[in-house]
Amino acid sequence: MNRAHRSQDAEASVKRAQDNGFENITVDLIYGYPLLTDQKWKYNLDNVFELNVPHVSAYSMTVEPQTALASFIRSKKQPSMNEQQSSEQFLMLMDAMQSKGFEHYEISNFCKPGYYSRHNSNYWRGISYIGIGPSAHSFNGTNRQWNIANNAKYIQQIYAGTLPAEVEELTETNRLNEYIMTSLRTSWGLDLDHLNGIAGGTAAMLNKEAQSFLERGWISQLDNKFYLTKTGKLYADHIAAELFF
Repeated sequence: MNRAHRSQDAEASVKRAQDNGFENITVDLIYGYPLLTDQKWKYNLDNVFELNVPHVSAYSMTVEPQTALASFIRSKKQPSMNEQQSSEQFLMLMDAMQSKGFEHYEISNFCKPGYYSRHNSNYWRGISYIGIGPSAHSFNGTNRQWNIANNAKYIQQIYAGTLPAEVEELTETNRLNEYIMTSLRTSWGLDLDHLNGIAGGTAAMLNKEAQSFLERGWISQLDNKFYLTKTGKLYADHIAAELFF
């Protein structure tokens, strides 16, 4: 994958951290890569379970423009991505994590009970956060801001007593769609009452649009909340986009 490290280096890094008393560790995995057979994927998962870490993030391989991988695929040096393979390995991932007692609390994240990522959970649950330093982002529920990336200019503006950041005021539609996109990805679900809190009457509209996904078994409903089913998690982005206002 044109990385600077090998799998043995990654495993050794985790073990060194554990040997020095760090137990609350997360590891990242990538699946859906054409050269990653199901057997190799199972081997990777088994290795992670043997490391006994409480949190795992796993992502489907994507090809970004202007990267070495994109170039290799264009020149036929590497095979292109296979969506069917990615879906099957995602299903393998969910089954394996469940069997080992991990909670699938966000599309790409799994944890042992109580070991949610406290930082990223703020993003997914729409909780306000502040970012300090160059390039840092902040969110207060109605707008977001991001600090300039240049270190020297950031420091100069701090000394000058000005805020080195740009601000984006979120429209009502922005807030509705962002909540739909992030909440559906989590085990906490999409709360229709919260939707109405952003804009009255929107819950009834979304409930109507969601019926086709309920009929297909892609989402489930409990009380006033919608949740992605196991099958629905394969179509999370599509479902969210269809429910956008």
